[in-house]
Order: sequence, then structure tokens, then C-alpha cells
Amino acid sequence: MGAALARAAQWTAAGSGAGTLEITPLNESLLNQIIKFVEDFSTRHPREAAFVFKEPLEWKTQLDCSAFGNGYEITEATVQSEAKAKGGQSLLLLTESTLRVRCFDQLSCVLQIAMEKKLKEVQTCLEANRDPIVQILGPEYGTVEGEDRSILHLLEKVKKGGDPETEMKVKIFLLLHQLDLQLLNSSLKQISQDIRLNPAAVNNEVNLLKNFSGEGEDTVLESLEYTSDHVFSNGCRAPPWRQVHGEICYLVINPHDTDPLCITCSTAGVFLNGVTQLTDCNYLQNFMLERTFHFHNIGNSGQKSTGDCVQVGLGVFLEYEESKIYCIPHYKRALKQKTRACVLLPCLPINLRMGSEYWSVRNMDKEGPNYGRNREAVSEHLNGSYLCVWNSFAFYMEGLHKSLKSLMFMDMPEEQNTKTTENTNSASISPESYWWVELYNYNWIRNPTATLIALCSMKDFNLAQETCQMAIRDIGCLEVLINLLDTEEIKCQASSFIGSLKILKEISQNTLIRHAIADLGGLEIMVKILDSPDRELKCLAAETIANVARFKRAQKTVRQHGGIKRLVGLLDCDAVGSTSLTPYQAKDSEMARCGALALWSCSKSTKNKAAIHKAGGIPLLARWLKCSHANILTPVVGTLQECASTPSYRLAIKTEGMIEYLVKNLSSEHVELQMHCASAIFKCAEDKETRDLVRQHGGLQPLSILLANSENKQLLAAVTGAIWKCAISEENVAKFREYKVVETLVGLLTDQPEEVLVNIVGALAECCQETVNRSTIRRCGGIPPLVKLLTGTNQALLVNVTKTVGACATEPETMM
Repeated sequence: MGAALARAAQWTAAGSGAGTLEITPLNESLLNQIIKFVEDFSTRHPREAAFVFKEPLEWKTQLDCSAFGNGYEITEATVQSEAKAKGGQSLLLLTESTLRVRCFDQLSCVLQIAMEKKLKEVQTCLEANRDPIVQILGPEYGTVEGEDRSILHLLEKVKKGGDPETEMKVKIFLLLHQLDLQLLNSSLKQISQDIRLNPAAVNNEVNLLKNFSGEGEDTVLESLEYTSDHVFSNGCRAPPWRQVHGEICYLVINPHDTDPLCITCSTAGVFLNGVTQLTDCNYLQNFMLERTFHFHNIGNSGQKSTGDCVQVGLGVFLEYEESKIYCIPHYKRALKQKTRACVLLPCLPINLRMGSEYWSVRNMDKEGPNYGRNREAVSEHLNGSYLCVWNSFAFYMEGLHKSLKSLMFMDMPEEQNTKTTENTNSASISPESYWWVELYNYNWIRNPTATLIALCSMKDFNLAQETCQMAIRDIGCLEVLINLLDTEEIKCQASSFIGSLKILKEISQNTLIRHAIADLGGLEIMVKILDSPDRELKCLAAETIANVARFKRAQKTVRQHGGIKRLVGLLDCDAVGSTSLTPYQAKDSEMARCGALALWSCSKSTKNKAAIHKAGGIPLLARWLKCSHANILTPVVGTLQECASTPSYRLAIKTEGMIEYLVKNLSSEHVELQMHCASAIFKCAEDKETRDLVRQHGGLQPLSILLANSENKQLLAAVTGAIWKCAISEENVAKFREYKVVETLVGLLTDQPEEVLVNIVGALAECCQETVNRSTIRRCGGIPPLVKLLTGTNQALLVNVTKTVGACATEPETMM
């Protein structure tokens, strides 16, 4: 059992805590096999079941004293078994939620008492006892890497004879060893089903075959070449829009004895292009073994399955290049490199579209032949509202000129001061453009105070207004704000970081700004800031990431730069469950809220869901689900309902006891929170145990009450979906009948979007399996609107309607 836990089980670590078993299908399978082994142990091996362990298995249990009955001595806070060891020690002892068990007999009893909690009990026990054989038999029996010769020494002892205890230990050791092999074999079988080709494996195999290709008789192939020389960052050579279908690369192979073959290597195997219903193979060598006799003389045959492949034209690729691939323009890349050494960069309209026909700083500092023409070009480009912001900003900065002028020259050498003053006075600059030159000077002299004043002046504008947001992007100010986050100037770091992040947080509500921030590398910098000891900085960075990471490329960037693990770490604090928070706990609570918001945005990516799981996010989300603050609960439940689309999360939500709190928050005053809770239940209630838990925790009544909010279509879709899935259980249908849910659902059959109708009719289809509900549908006039829905084209809706009408048609009255 120790080897299986060490090698096959999937472990994770959350925050600074100890490793925990992930809630995955593989781990659940292993735990269920261990449960069956322990439950049957007393019956199948009664003598061995009474053996007293060397040291007790000890863990934090969820069982309380009231769960124990006959055979146990129960006091207020302690439970101990009546059965004792030779030394008078209790074989089972429960004190202050710590359970100590000293034999298999008592372990079997604990699992019987735990009932539906036994999976969680076994998980907690194994997390606390990573190598349980050491506690059961002693350290000399522990799991070791490499060749384990302990069993040979034990057999020698038994052969010499004379010690019944050693014989007993050997029998138990062999039984546990047999369980270990069983667990390893089952995990190997499950893991082998998930193994798929990857770019590295394909590349290694191609290189291997190239070494044995050529003109000679002893070669296996004439030639083998890729169709594309371009290799993407993930190792694939297939274009990006084919990579999403699992394709890795395309090859042209010239065998010695057949026509050239054009094949596709994908994660699912190797396929022959342009042909359907042909066998495919898991590896390139196996593919060639199937198609050329010459190759067969050298290799071995491989496993086959069916599949097909199509080729993609260059025209599609070029169209994709134009519309989908985002990159940093060369001028922006150059600007970023140029300004990184500066503290205050042109954070206001200093440089408009470098490399275009519009003006730049060089022809702003004095009037020249191009000055009027450039101003005309800009004026034509800007609309009225844009110019209004532009001019008002100029007027504001002109008013600051006198107070800023002394700061501008504060740290400048005397010669340079004189030179700059002469240049400033030598030309007559209009008020609208004067402050551009002034701020360019602040940038050049690296003055932290001026940096802070400039950032404060930007905060005075309405940054939620789209005109301001677009102005900030178009004039190059976005690059400045991002570069300020990467400055190494110690004097300027804290203030400029906070000021810059506050502005970025506001303007990143805009879709175009979000893409621009990602293009300029802002996400990578903000992910690094999550390691800062400053709580306010971490909050602002996480909240900005939450705004930016609403599209796939940004979500991928956060994951690839280690952002998921850092965001999960923000949830790991002690403020959970506190009603009256200290200032320190309040900051922790705010940090957790911002982290949950960012995880919510990132969780829309399948790979990010897996990364959150791997980083230990599930137990932390479960902890925050117990708090009473709606501003934290909303992003936490939002993240959970996004992740509930995957089986491993649905299993975790059930086993971590989250259903109780999801049901509790259905009665919240916050509509958005109610919607996310209902949506999470909708996704999880495919499982019978989850449906039973929803009923046991009183979740069916609040769901039926929420049907009254028919104006909020998003909430109605989530609630009707949850009712549909819960109605799969007959016990739940009986409860819904008490709450008159069928009558309410029939009343909602008209004037609803298709998303809602699918769920309503699905719920009616489950409910009308009972005769009384079929009569209710007919009595409430539900048959005509149901029949009318048969003329629609939505496939899911048609399936549910036909099922409902078919069930109702068994009643003779319905057909009249």
C-alpha cells in the first residue's frame, strides 16, 4: 500500500501545508479499493484483523462522539473501545476530533460508522499516515525505493520458526503487499488509457527513423521529411487552428517499396491523409510497419485503432494569420525596450503612433515646417469628445506648470538646466502641447516626485469613460504604465506601482485595452508582483489580472508564468469564518477576494482548471465557501461553478462537503450569488449522491422559491437547470410535488429563451414519470405549449419535449 501511495496516487500541496491527496478519478478508484479491502478484512481474515498495530493510525476525523454506539465507552468528549490490547490500551480512542486506531477490526468498524463519509475518512487517514505499513508492522517493514529484500528476511525468520507474532506479521505483510500490487496494476491500467502522443515523442521518433533512412539496402526508408520547417513554441509544426484538434505535425515519407505517404501525427495517433476508415497507430514506427513490407522486416507490429485525417490549405492559414494571431508591433517593442531604463516615461500624450504620419516629440519641441500639417492630421483623426478630453487635460497641466517647473530642474546639473531653459524659451508652444514637452523633461531627469504627480493627475479623470481609455492607449501612455511596474528605481517603486496598477485596473474593463496590456507583456509583470510582500500591491495586481484574463491568450499567459499557483496562494490565510475581522485579517480577506476574482477569470480555460486543482485550490475554495461575506463568496462560487464542468471538480465539490454551503447560499440576498450556486448544483447534480445531498440539506425548497424570479433569465436558467437534474431522483420529485414546482414550470413555458426552455421541459420530463404529475401538466394546460415547441429546431429542446409529450401521451385524457 505504501508503494501505491508513493508512486501511483496523485498528491498536491496547498500553500505551506502538508501534501494532500487530490480529488481525481484515479485517487477515488484507489481509495474505494482500499475501503473494500478494509471492510472485508475482518470477515476474510479474523485472526489477522485482531492483530494490534505497532503504533496507532492517527488522523483528524469528521466523526463525533454521537456516531458511536454499542461496544464503545462514551463520555462528553472522549470515545474508547471496550476491546483492549494486552497492555490495557484501547484499540480505538477518539479525543478532540483526533482518532487513534490500533487494529483492522476497529478500522472496519470506523468505516461502517462513517457511512457516506468513509471516502473522506480514508483520504484523511492516508494523508496523515503516508506509509501506513510502518505504523501497522514497524519501521523495518516500511516502503523503500529500489530492490526491497525485507520479505526474504521475514521468510527466513518464519522458516527458523518459534515466533507466532512474526508469522502473523508476515501474513499481514503479504496481504498488504498483494493489495499494493492490485492498486498499482489498476492505476497503471487507468493511466495507460490517458497516455497520448506529444511533440517531443514524435520528434524523437522522426529523428530516430531519419538515422535509418537513405539509399542503402539496410535502410528502412528512402526519406522522411516534415512539410513545414516552422516550429511553434509548444513544439508543434501544425498551424494553431489545427493544434486545437490535437494535430502535431505533417510528414511526407518515401518508403522503398510503396508510393510516398502523406501522414498526420496527432495526440490520438498517426493517420494517413486523404483516406477514411483506415487503421491508425499509436506511434510512427507502428504506422510504417502496417504499410510497407520492407519496414516490416526490421520492426515489430503495433496496436491499431480507427481514424482519419484531412489536409489544410495555405489560404486558410493566411486568413488565420490576419485575423487571429496577435503580436506586439515593432514600434511598441522598441518603445518598451527604450523606456525601461526611465522612471517617468511619456505618461501623457508625448508620442502618438510612432512610425506613422502623426507627430512625435521631436517635432513638438519647436515649430517647424511640419508642425501645422501634423496638427491638422491629428485634428482630423480625433473626434469631438476625444478633443474635449485632450484640451481639458492640457488646460489642467498648464495650471500645474509653475509648481512642476521647480521639480523639473531640481536634480538637473546646472549646465543642462540652462540649456533646457533656453530651448524652452526659444519657441512659442501652444498651451495644448506645452505640457507634453514638460513631461518629456520629467521623464528624462528621472524625478520620482514628478512621476507620482503625473499619476495622480491621471486619476482625476473619469477613467471609466471609453474616450479616456482610448486616449491613454493611442498616445502611448499604456506602455508607460506597464513599464513603471518594471522599474528598478527604489524611490519610485511603491508609489508608482500602486498608482500605475490603480489606473490599469480601471481602464482594463475595456476589451481593447485588455488585449493591448497582454500584447505589451503587462500580465507577466503583474504575475511577478503577486510575490510582493505588500498586500495592497498584490490585491491591485490580482484584480487587474482578473480584468485582463477574460480571453484565452491572456489566461494561457497567466498559467505559463506561474500565475495560477500564486493566485491560489492568495486564498491561503486565516481570516476564514471570522465575523469581526482585525485590520490584518481584513487585508487578508481582501487579498483572498482579489485572488478569487482572478481565478474566476482564469478558470474559463480547461488547462487552468487543472492547474488550479494541481495547486491545491479546491480545499482553499471549500474553506472560503464557509464565510459569510458575499463579496468573497461570489467569485469563490463563480470559480467553482466554472470548474464544475469537469468530473474531478464535481467529485471534489461532493467529497469536500461544499453542497451544504451551496444550498445555504441559495437563500442569500445577493442574486448573482444565488445564480452561481444554482449553476454549480446544476452541473454537479448529474451524480445521485449529490442529488441526495441537495435534498438532505434542504436545497429543493429554495430552488422552487427562486422560480418566482422569472424576469432574471440568467438566474432562471440556472435554477431550472438545477431542478431538472435534481428531478432525476424520485425522492426529489416527491418533494417538488409538495412545493407545486410542476405548476410553476408549466406557467413558464411561454415567452422564454431556448436556454431556459430546455431546462424547464427537461425538468417536466423527469417529473411526469409519475402519474399525478402528468395529470397536473394536463390540468394546468401544459400540453398545447409543449406541442407547439415541437416545431422548433433546437435539438436538446426537441429531445426533452418528445420525452415529456411521450410520457403524457400514456394518459388517455391527454389524447382527447
